[in-house]
Amino acid sequence: MIRPQEIGYADELLADGTVHRRYEDGLEEWRSRTAGRPHLVGWRDNRGGSGTDELLGNRVIKRTLADGTALYARDIGYGRTVWPRGERVTVNRSSFGGRMGVLLAGLGVAAVAVTAAHLPPLTMSPEEEEALRRQQEQAQASSSSGGGGGDAGGDVGGDAGGDSGDDSWEDGWDGDEDAWSDDDFG
Repeated sequence: MIRPQEIGYADELLADGTVHRRYEDGLEEWRSRTAGRPHLVGWRDNRGGSGTDELLGNRVIKRTLADGTALYARDIGYGRTVWPRGERVTVNRSSFGGRMGVLLAGLGVAAVAVTAAHLPPLTMSPEEEEALRRQQEQAQASSSSGGGGGDAGGDVGGDAGGDSGDDSWEDGWDGDEDAWSDDDFG
């Protein structure tokens, strides 16, 4: 088991529909959804970083930096997202899931330790990414038709500039292109 560094954050919805995310380590991000692509969020931070976060499926989040570098993360529930090699976990302190995760960890119910099953992939081929995108689209389609919901939520960020995390990527969207909630990946 790995004992990762835990970095909390809180989101604030701004009047223009974007989100200002503040991390406990001083990093700040301004996040906005990409028109026509509900699983893609653009971001820029107070350290000169920028890029996009994309929900791929199977709780995997792809963070693409402005220089084209890709990082992968995995949502593990309760507002927590594990970043490459399990060295860092981001925690959404503004969502119920994030607060519940902190409470459970404090009670010893949900250990902060990260197991191999929690780790995101270090790399993915374009074919693997596309397969996860199709999986996410299918999950979204069945959620929209009343057949259940997607269960991926996420935090995106960290050393390369950002993070997001939650229990359900879709719960805050409710099919409204302009809606935003603290349970969105970004």
